[in-house]
Amino acid sequence: MTLRSAAAANRASGAWLRALELTAPIVRQPHRTFPIVIEELAQRFGHAPALMSDQESLTYRALSERANQYSRWAIAQGLISGAVLGLLMPNCPDYAAIWFGITRVGGVVALINSNLGGTALGHAINIVSATHMIVAREHADGFRGIVECLHIRPRYWIHDGIDQGSGHLEDELRTCAAAPLVGNEYRPPTINHRALYIYTSGTSGLPKAVNVSHFRVMQWTHWFAGLMGTRHDDRMYNCLPMYHSIGGVVALGAPLVHGGAVVLRRRFSAGEFWNDIVAWDCTLFQYIGELCRYLVNSPAQPSESQHRLRLCCGNGLRPEIWLRFKERFRIPQILEYYASTEGNFSLYNCEEKIGAIGRIPSLLRHRHSVLLIRCDEESTEPIRNAEGLCWPCMAGEVGEAIAELRPESANPATHFEGYTDREASSRKILRNVLVAGDSWYRTGDLMRRDSAGYFYFVDRLGDTYRWKGENVATSEVAECLRGFEGITDAVVYGVKVPGTEGRAGMATLEISGEIDLRALHDYVGAHLPQYARPLFVRMATKIPVTTTHKPIKGDLIRDSFDPGATEDRIYFDDNELEAYILVNDELFGRLQSGKMRL
Repeated sequence: MTLRSAAAANRASGAWLRALELTAPIVRQPHRTFPIVIEELAQRFGHAPALMSDQESLTYRALSERANQYSRWAIAQGLISGAVLGLLMPNCPDYAAIWFGITRVGGVVALINSNLGGTALGHAINIVSATHMIVAREHADGFRGIVECLHIRPRYWIHDGIDQGSGHLEDELRTCAAAPLVGNEYRPPTINHRALYIYTSGTSGLPKAVNVSHFRVMQWTHWFAGLMGTRHDDRMYNCLPMYHSIGGVVALGAPLVHGGAVVLRRRFSAGEFWNDIVAWDCTLFQYIGELCRYLVNSPAQPSESQHRLRLCCGNGLRPEIWLRFKERFRIPQILEYYASTEGNFSLYNCEEKIGAIGRIPSLLRHRHSVLLIRCDEESTEPIRNAEGLCWPCMAGEVGEAIAELRPESANPATHFEGYTDREASSRKILRNVLVAGDSWYRTGDLMRRDSAGYFYFVDRLGDTYRWKGENVATSEVAECLRGFEGITDAVVYGVKVPGTEGRAGMATLEISGEIDLRALHDYVGAHLPQYARPLFVRMATKIPVTTTHKPIKGDLIRDSFDPGATEDRIYFDDNELEAYILVNDELFGRLQSGKMRL
């Protein structure tokens, strides 16, 4: 072992031990929820900055006092015992104070995507049965436009607005005392009670609402505080949306656990990112993979190397940009991980193994049973043996990652809290895996594990498709396409072509300027086996993404290769001409006839 690898191993061991030490007491203190932690921190750190932004900044004391006001306001509104408030606001310090205050007294806060409107917004409110809403002034008109369509017509307040909806929020808050709450004012929830609803990204359909307990909030915040080794002098730059589990819980809470500060920006800006990091003197930032790609593809600026960062933490950092990102921006440490809002397990790459999403260290293997199992790529169902049990994958084999559920366990970390939609929840549970009657959580993600125990993300189950008798991993094809000059991003998926078996590959390319189609055809031919080469290529100036920068494949798959469904140009890989040709109405008709030999 080299000195460098030994140092990485020691650093990783320290991170794991810190995370375990911080999270071990959670189950022993069932009434100590995260809002209680904020009150404790206010006693210790008082006038130290907690939440900072261009619009407003709150010290620990001010944050605790504001949360206390929201707690008393919630009690007055009947927002206790599981009653639901929908929060429709952009990133700001008061966002945190609202959900801290309401969840402390037993209310549940639904963190609604502030980019939603119309039917999608109505759906998000309906599936959580929100009886109350706090809506930012800039979203008031959109909200009022869908009120009549809601199953329950909620009482609502406009945050920081003249039209106060059904009440004057600021006036009502001023009547609420900011002093610490006392025991006879409310019945405190336990860590087993629901705290939040956080929504899935909705990349292929309408979002689902995930149940998030107080336990999970405590587990997430303290686990990441341990892994990152957060300190009182840290400042976390958080430009991720606060309605997301990362931006609204992890990046928010992990620095606060040890008295650090969180700098909140309303939305990510590649042009202002490094200027902000330097101006706010940040030592940490939270990323998602596409954020890193945007930064790597942005023009150089002096501030990108003038920072005081010690670590960045996130998921989805692509292997092909990992070193470029780390070296160009002089990042001392990258903590890559894998997790999902609803999942009961996660992986962490504390050793900075390039491309890996993490591993399970020996000291945690007794707590986490994780398997990769063989699945049918078309049906997405697990492949079973003669006894009806699943086939675990060997090292190097690709399979779906699943994690054992232990509903009888006293450790809530092994439970699956699910969605508001019971049917959707049941679809995530796989039974009879290793023995009859056991149950496991299905991630829906294909991974492979190497001989050293590191896991690598391959694709979403269902995104991988079968063509010419071969399985094609969309992420691997997309990674190849991004290596061609002029392509800034690529999304790959399978589409049905009449008269063929399986699904043909199609790539939507985000391009800057014109692309040399002949050179692209030669490049694809040289780098991909024939079965993996996209049969259709769609040229786009922008790939549609969610607000957490995940591609919205559902719309692209629905458009398929129909030139009438989009203004983008679509090309077909003609075998006889050995070139891409434009798909026009005549060619589309021939393809749809099912008579073309592909």
